[in-house]
Amino acid sequence: MTTPATTPAPTPTEPPAELDPRYSSPGAEPPAWPTARDRLQTAPTLLLCTVRPDGRPHATPLLSVWLDDALWFCTGPDEQKARNLAHGAACLLTAADCTSDRALDVVVEGDAERVRDDALLRRVADAYVARHGEEWRFEVRDGGFHQGDPDATPALVFRVAPRTVRAFVKGEPYSQTRWRFAAPAAASGQGG
Repeated sequence: MTTPATTPAPTPTEPPAELDPRYSSPGAEPPAWPTARDRLQTAPTLLLCTVRPDGRPHATPLLSVWLDDALWFCTGPDEQKARNLAHGAACLLTAADCTSDRALDVVVEGDAERVRDDALLRRVADAYVARHGEEWRFEVRDGGFHQGDPDATPALVFRVAPRTVRAFVKGEPYSQTRWRFAAPAAASGQGG
């Protein structure tokens, strides 16, 4: 069995890239971590995959932001993804690119942790406006995002720090690359 080739010397925010020669063209180079991270930052939507309590998969597109080396998203507490995450935190977030012959798909594997700290959530809310526009301005209070009706149930906010990220370069030369991250530190103000 062939083992993945590893590039040298990671930095704290840039883990080593492991190119899998089984799924890569001869001579292919792994994309740089900043290229994969930029794909996560600029994708119009990401696809969130969670697991229902009965083991069936669930996938849904959503808007997200990249902040403090993690992806963030919000959801209503009664939505399927919120119910799934209450049962099990493991999830995947995928940024797929179908726009070019040399497309880059990026998949993040991690655990979604709910964050309730209002000061931290204000930073996330600001990142939503900066990334997605005024339509996505949230008021932060009581550990959640509020928008519109002040009596409505707040949206839950989740942080997914990558445990593993995979990048798939399509077109020649094609490649499959993996980055592995140290166990993420919990976000301040998390709670179940």
